[in-house]
Amino acid sequence: MAETPQRLMLLDTASLYFRAFFGVPDTMKAADGTPTNAIRGLLDFIARLAENHRPTHLVACWDDNWRPSWRVALIPSYKAQRVEFVTAAGDQVEDVPDRLEVQVPYIRATLEALGIAIVGAADHEADDVIGTLTHRAAMPVDVVTGDRDLFQLIDDSRGIRIIYTAAKGVGRADVLDEKALLAKYEIPASRYADFATLRGDASDGLPGVKGIGEKTAASLILAYGDLDAIRKAAADPGTPMSASVKRKILDASDYLDVAPKVVAVATDAPVGSFDATLPTEVKDPERWLDLVELLELGGSAQRVMTALNLGPKT
Repeated sequence: MAETPQRLMLLDTASLYFRAFFGVPDTMKAADGTPTNAIRGLLDFIARLAENHRPTHLVACWDDNWRPSWRVALIPSYKAQRVEFVTAAGDQVEDVPDRLEVQVPYIRATLEALGIAIVGAADHEADDVIGTLTHRAAMPVDVVTGDRDLFQLIDDSRGIRIIYTAAKGVGRADVLDEKALLAKYEIPASRYADFATLRGDASDGLPGVKGIGEKTAASLILAYGDLDAIRKAAADPGTPMSASVKRKILDASDYLDVAPKVVAVATDAPVGSFDATLPTEVKDPERWLDLVELLELGGSAQRVMTALNLGPKT
């Protein structure tokens, strides 16, 4: 029998459990009233992903800091609109629906009990963990996310793809490689971070260059190659760039001095050693069964066990 080709799957975990929370009916709850739609939805997502893409290695990447201090120091508006309150110790608490917030510890507990690696990094987002693990990977990588920021990681030469859930959901997610990204944005994946810097992203508090949308950003990258070249062309009276675009680029100089570092996914986050190999058996059967019973996970527990080939159904 031929050996299964190795492939690492990296989950943007928060992206997936938020999607589960808003996509799965909130009538799902345990006997004690604890909501379980995000928990069950995430387990179902993992089952579907494992069945569709057959990873040999799997990591649930975690936001140890959803708003890293070093990004905020560069652009104070970064994700500022998502801050619910600041604690006495100075920790910034993200605005998360109460019915989702109560499920997050259970999500972590179920993944731990199953034996799926959960990996975060101090003062870094899950995106940075994904970037770092992708950079280190010695095998092809599938990144599962609804976040466009991670498009910058696509690399056909290394087999790095994005399984993009935002458009069609997890079951029919778009699998994006360099060809697909070029068709979508008319830019190479290697220049996506520059494109995103110019365009900005209001949902992340990144203003972009005022008056520069996706089409203009793409045309500038196609014409000049990268952000540094675009900025040089804007400052050069002899280039054919229109006067209005030059002015917009020059007026955004302060933003463009710092934004590339904020937009770029880190590839050197302090990620420790761990085993990403798919579990062959449930790591903590007693804890797993307790959680299945407590949260009444039923079919979702059965489906993920079957998809991961973890033995008898619960």
